[in-house]
Amino acid sequence: MKDALLLPAFSDPVVHAQQSFRLALRAMSEPGAIQAVEHAPALDALAPATYALCLSLLDSDTPVWLAPAFDTPGLRANLAFHCGCPVVGERGAAAFALLTADEFGEPGGLGEFRQGSDRDPELSCTLLVQLPGLEEGAPLSWQGPGIRQERVLRLPLPQAFWQERKDACGFPKGLDIFFTSGQRLLALPRSTRVLHTMQEVV
Repeated sequence: MKDALLLPAFSDPVVHAQQSFRLALRAMSEPGAIQAVEHAPALDALAPATYALCLSLLDSDTPVWLAPAFDTPGLRANLAFHCGCPVVGERGAAAFALLTADEFGEPGGLGEFRQGSDRDPELSCTLLVQLPGLEEGAPLSWQGPGIRQERVLRLPLPQAFWQERKDACGFPKGLDIFFTSGQRLLALPRSTRVLHTMQEVV
């Protein structure tokens, strides 16, 4: 029965995983700059960009937490087969998490994901947040390393998300986040400040 749920991933697993990994690194080094993913299919509710990040970042050493929208037998089976990553039930046990915007403002929130420590900031959780689009929200100014002056983004996220991120940030601790939609993705590293007009949000 499990074999019936398995679907093809990258047509050239090694080359395409390397390409997607380099794309993820570029996104983190240029916060807010949209990157286009090629070669990845969709998987159940996962968009191609989200699935490409899973295929290039997840492995047997990266336990992943799934939002209810993604927690399907087909997705579990394909992540186990193609990535080898264990799925965990507790947010605090996850090295990666797959979420939608519906998760923010609900009980739990970003504060339950690992944020690392001052000594070991790399032990934090990385979030993969899938959105319906990347340009349909209120304008916010992003500033910080990798951005010349500022970059204005319009992500369709509730205010609760920005408050939860602010509460979870304490650089060098914090959460690194990828946002995806369709075949596009961008990154929000923990080092990036997000401003609403003249008032700092996070």
